[in-house]
Amino acid sequence: MVELMEPTLSQFEFILPPHLIAQEPCLQRDHSRLMVLDRKTGDLEHQLFMGIIEYLRPGDVLVVNDTRVIPARLEGKKKSGGRVECLILNYPVKTVMETYVTPCLLKAGGKVRPGDPIHFGEGLEGEILPPSPNGTALVQFRFEGDFGSVLKKFGRVPLPPYIRRDGCDADLLEQDRNRYQTVYARHPGAVAAPTAGLHFSPNLITAIKEKGIIISPITLHVGYGTFAPVKAERISEHKIHSEVYLVSAQTAQVIRKQKKRGGRIIAVGTTSARVLEYQAMKYGSVKPEQGDCDLFILPGFTFQMIDGLITNFHLPRTTLLLLVSAFAGTENILKAYNEAIERNYRFYSYGDAMLII
Repeated sequence: MVELMEPTLSQFEFILPPHLIAQEPCLQRDHSRLMVLDRKTGDLEHQLFMGIIEYLRPGDVLVVNDTRVIPARLEGKKKSGGRVECLILNYPVKTVMETYVTPCLLKAGGKVRPGDPIHFGEGLEGEILPPSPNGTALVQFRFEGDFGSVLKKFGRVPLPPYIRRDGCDADLLEQDRNRYQTVYARHPGAVAAPTAGLHFSPNLITAIKEKGIIISPITLHVGYGTFAPVKAERISEHKIHSEVYLVSAQTAQVIRKQKKRGGRIIAVGTTSARVLEYQAMKYGSVKPEQGDCDLFILPGFTFQMIDGLITNFHLPRTTLLLLVSAFAGTENILKAYNEAIERNYRFYSYGDAMLII
């Protein structure tokens, strides 16, 4: 859907009543609410998420993001005893000599300085290195054994900042380990969940496959930058974050075959959509590849790959809101969001879903 003039940032600001920001997931994954938006007419329908199967056709290809969220939030102590919270921003493919240096977001009770040691627990230590230019800090981790196993032992799920967990009981934190993760998550590396996929249950996936719908995975390791608001006065000047992706030979073949025969490709989440459209811009198609995706999609973008999009309701002034507006039309999205607020839909990561078709 083409919009000829570059939109203004103020178009993507809205006021959301705080009680609509979902703090916990729906009791059953596929019992979240679903808004269905016809992007050609702007018409809206309302369902439970498990009813999405009614809008899918035999032969459709659903492209899901099978990244796995790592327990990237660590709590440690400085030598003085002061508390330090550390959010790992990059996950290593492999580590050498049981050390790893990565940019992190730090939150501390007092100042942290280069050279400061942090003790996270027996078998995991950190040291603050000079800050990097983007405002984060570099931390050198020293550990015993496999880094993934160490994180699993000491780390917590890196929930978005609008989900509050201060002082929560252990049961709720354990629930997050399971529910802030898709049921088809396979490859660890994300520090934020591809939230559109959180609504799929094993039973729903089985029903979808039995209807003759193909589910094909890609991997994009979602970074913390997904929550960053657009601040540039001219939206097109915003510098989007880059994220690592992987497209397998099998998935590339399925998608190329689907496009050749004119079948529908439905992206589960903005992450899947970005990878497919990024490759289409580079190659005119999809091919097996591991790389970095930094595609910024905003109104006026010409979509080449996807015919439908499953997504959650997004934060204002973000690249995610701009992407869905590019796909469905800004007017349609703003109308849909207003109705979602009127009907008390739950917003953001643990919230309800939208199918744009």
